[in-house]
Amino acid sequence: MTVETIISICLGIGLAASVGFRVFLPLFALSLAANFEIWPLNESWEWIGSTTALLTLGVATLVEICAYFIPYVDNVLDSIAIPLATLAGTAVMLSTVSDLSPVTTWALAIITGGGTAAAIAGTSSTTRLASTATTGGMGNPLLSILETVTATVMSVISIFIPVLALILAAILLFVVYRVYKKFKPSKAKNH
Repeated sequence: MTVETIISICLGIGLAASVGFRVFLPLFALSLAANFEIWPLNESWEWIGSTTALLTLGVATLVEICAYFIPYVDNVLDSIAIPLATLAGTAVMLSTVSDLSPVTTWALAIITGGGTAAAIAGTSSTTRLASTATTGGMGNPLLSILETVTATVMSVISIFIPVLALILAAILLFVVYRVYKKFKPSKAKNH
């Protein structure tokens, strides 16, 4: 495995972690990076760098960010964001990973890309539901700001410092695990 391949995997994992917070923002960042030739994409995914994709993803990003500032609408978005994040996490891994066999690329994309995005999106959704229940939705815009900033920072770091993005993604997954453990009902309460 070459250094370029390892760096492309780090990029994919970092962007997949970002997708767990905002589905379209990391795709938009990847589109910008491809459009300005900062990061080359696999041949079958070069369309992400096109002007049409850039504009479409830019509009989708703005709509998604704004919609998350509307209490209760954000909870509805979370219900569709988890499967979309899984698909988008898989897609960013597929588009960025280089020099691996198709079987290895797909396995890595589904497990690592989709899995990372789904884990973070699921925990984000659980946190938002808890915020809605405890604050009547008034705390949700603060969560939206935090998620959008995290997705933006992770996307930028993924593109410019992919190895650091991998480390940050691992930290995020650890935090996700801790939050999950906190909100997971214990078996003693269910009996």
